[in-house]
Formats: sequence, C-alpha cells, structure tokens
Amino acid sequence: MWPALGLALGTLASEDLTCITAGLLIQRGDLSVGQAIAGCALGIFAGDLGLWASGRIAGRVALEWPAVASRLERGQARRFRELLEQHAAGAIVSSRFLPGTRLPLYVTAGVVKLPVRVFALWSLVAVLLWTPTIVLFTASFGDAFMMRLWPAVGPGWMPRLITAAAVLVLLQTARTLGSPSARARAAARLARLRRWEFWPMWLFYPPVALWILWLSVRHRGPTTMTAANPGMPDGGTVGESKAAILRQLPAEWTVPFALVPAGGLAARVREIGEGMRRGGWDFPVVLKPDVGQRGAGVRLAWTTADVERYVSRQVGPVIVQPYHEGPFEAGVFYYRMPGSPRGRIFSITDKHFPSVVGDGESTVEELIWRHPRYRLQAHTFLERHREILHRVLEPGERLRLAVAGNHCQGTLFRDGRHLITPALEARIDAIAQAYPGFFVGRFDIRYRSVDAFMAGRDLAIVELNGATSESTNIYDPDSRLIDAYRQLFRQWSIVFAIGAANRRHGARASSARRLAALVRTYLRTPIVFPISD
Repeated sequence: MWPALGLALGTLASEDLTCITAGLLIQRGDLSVGQAIAGCALGIFAGDLGLWASGRIAGRVALEWPAVASRLERGQARRFRELLEQHAAGAIVSSRFLPGTRLPLYVTAGVVKLPVRVFALWSLVAVLLWTPTIVLFTASFGDAFMMRLWPAVGPGWMPRLITAAAVLVLLQTARTLGSPSARARAAARLARLRRWEFWPMWLFYPPVALWILWLSVRHRGPTTMTAANPGMPDGGTVGESKAAILRQLPAEWTVPFALVPAGGLAARVREIGEGMRRGGWDFPVVLKPDVGQRGAGVRLAWTTADVERYVSRQVGPVIVQPYHEGPFEAGVFYYRMPGSPRGRIFSITDKHFPSVVGDGESTVEELIWRHPRYRLQAHTFLERHREILHRVLEPGERLRLAVAGNHCQGTLFRDGRHLITPALEARIDAIAQAYPGFFVGRFDIRYRSVDAFMAGRDLAIVELNGATSESTNIYDPDSRLIDAYRQLFRQWSIVFAIGAANRRHGARASSARRLAALVRTYLRTPIVFPISD
C-alpha cells in the first residue's frame, strides 16, 4: 500500500518520471505490476481532477496563472472551449497524448463548467490507457536496455539512470510525432538551424566583430566609423533620430512625416491628428519610434483608437507617416568616398512581403504552419495576427502578414542587383549628395512601378540609416554563408575607409566614452513593440 501511495504522490511532481520509476521498480522486483499501475493511475487521476477543480473554483482568472498561461497560446482558450462543448471525449482523451495541451485544456474544462461526471469519466479512460502503457513499456524496455548497458557501465544506479533518461526521451519524441503542430514546430527549429539567415546574432556575427576589431586597429580605433557621416550625430552609428535625418533629404523623394515628441497621451493623440490634417493624410498611417531598432515598434494605425493604444505604450518621440502601399520596397545601400564626385550603389535588397492565400477550409494559423518559409518565423506571425488566427480565409482571399520591410519581422530579402541601372544610381547619388555630410548608409524606399524605379523616377524614401546599417541582400535564401561574410567584410572596410578619410579632412570622431554610452543606452532601452505590423 505504502509504495503505491508514494507513487501517487510522486505523480504530482512529475507524472512521466514517476511512471518510469514505477516501471524500473517492477523490473527490479521491488513492486508488483498491480501496485505500480494503481499507484500511478490514482495520482494522475487525482491531479487531473485537481486541474478541473482549479478552473471551476478560480474561473477565468485561472487561465492567467503563469503555469497555465505559459502553455496557452493566444486564442487557445476559445478553441479548447469549443472542443469541449462539441467533442469532450476526444479532446480529453487525446490531450493525454499531446504535448502542452493537457494542463490548459483541463483548467479550461473547469472554467467552462464542464460537468464533473463527464470530465471524470473521460479523464479516467485517458489515465487507464496512458499509465499502463508507460509503466509496462519501461519495465520491459528496462530489462533489455540494461542488459546491454551492464558490460559498459557495470551494475548499480548508473544503468537505471541512463534507462530512465532514454525512456523519457522516447516518450517526448513519441508525443512530438503524435502532434501535427508539435511536428511542425520541431521541423521549423531544425530548418532554422540549417539556414544561416535565421541564426541568432550571437552565432552569426562573431566573424564580423573580429573583422571590425581588425579595422579598428588599422584605422585608429572603433570610433573611426562615427566620422563616416559627419552630417549625422555619431555618423548614424546608434541612437540617431529618424526625423532629423529625413529633414535633410529632398522632400520630393521622401514619404512625408510628422514628429510627435514625448508627452501626455491626449496631447500626443491630438498632435498626431493635427499632423494628419496638415498633411492631408487619411488612415491608415504608419507609427514608429523616432529612435528604433531592426523594424521593432512599427504599427499600421487604422483608427484613432489604434493611435491611442500605440502612444499609450510608446512613450518616446514617435514618427507618423502616411502609409505608402508600394507594393514594392527596396533597401539601397549607397556609398561615396570623400573627394569623389560620384557615389555608387553598393547593393540593393529586393523585399518581398509575406502573405497567405485562403482555401476556404484552413485557418490563418494553419496556413502559416503549412508554409515552408513562414513556419520558420511562425512566432512573429502568430503574435502579430493573434486576434484572427482561427479565422478561415475565403478561397483566393489574401492576407498580408507583414508591413514593415525587415527580415526579422518576416519579410523575404532577395538580392536586387538586377534593379541597378545608371539612371537609378544617378538619382540615388543626387539625393545622397543633397544631404550635407552624408557618405554611406542604406535608403529604405517604397515604389509602385519596377520600371519607373529603375529609371530613377519612382522613389519614396521611408527612412535612411547611417554607418551601422547593413547590406541586407546577404539574407537572400540562395546566398552562401561565405559570400555573406565577404560582403559584410567589404561593407565595413568601406565604412572605416570613409571614416578615416573624413578624419584626415578634419571631421571629428566621437569619443570612445560617448560611443560606449550610446551602445549601453541602446542595449538597455526596452523594446515596447518587439513584433511590428
């Protein structure tokens, strides 16, 4: 009796480990099969009833508990409620075998007041299917597995520990393979590891950082890059004002904008409205922080209520612009050596905005997970469209998944060298030279016609980034990693060469202390809206 009771209590800490332990105890002869299964089943069943009771007693507040919320994606509570109302038996039994669904589903069952007799019946069925399977599999697998381990590790606790770990891995793998969504997540994680364009910064950038360190030694320190653009604060290295830069560009080639300083909510909403009236702009408008990073914080506002929600959270200065529909956008990286009469286009990134097309049957979430590329950035898309994930698109209906033209926000980048023409290069050079003290950086440009863009006639500059902007065509999925590094090494060599030349002509670089302070402020500044529209 006491060993069975101990197992029952153990399931409250970890059901899987307790069932595995029970199987190993059977294998050793320390516990009968009946006692092992009964103890585990009793504890698991009691735990299931406890989850239902917590939802029933605490109500909807229970769905916000960290243990539940961490496993409950946006919109899942509603989906679980619908499942329970229509298919209580199938939902409860299947959740026992699907990873991450049991806790939120059982709590939701209590929240929606599913009758205890219905819940208890199907929970018991699930327990009686699940528990003997794991306990008996561990007992039988343990015999064969440990016989193979003994010659290598000897008798004692080590082979049993290895056996328990092996069963746990097999169990998690089986659960993953049994869940379509879990399979999709696992496949996406593996694909992201294989495709370097999705590598985290800490993994991708060390070779680039070493190259910058070498350039710093060669060109009198890392602050040399801050002299690359004397017309920008700190060369446009970090923390520059987007509005201040846009003011220096010819108005005919830029998207109009208004800068709204920090202040009270009502005053800022009113000022945005006045800016729209002065410019003759209608909704939608684009809102973004004046000092931003990697496309974070960009929002498309369709109503005054959207504006209020945005400025209530984005307390710093905000830029408002009329929405330029494109449908095309390019990132044009430009440079001009000091003293040279003409500048050059270093690269063009041809940006493709992601979208899904409905089939009349699949939800938005299903369409995202089904797409071979979009599932690699599913977290971004699912968070951005969390309110409509369960909407079924009509056949042929297209939903645009991203507005901001940034790779980390889901936009596909292609090498756009085919867009470079003498006419476009001449136009970009004229615009750049109209900005006093600008030599190197990337223009983000929207345009309506490919032919007109290549002819240098259709350009609407959204923003201009300075010395630390990136030649983003490297993120073309067809690019090789070695070619990406070569391009970045060449880009940074140009930046430092321009900075060094400007210093020789009298331009002052920022101090090392100021540069360190700017970087520190940048890293410490919280990103209010990490996922943009």
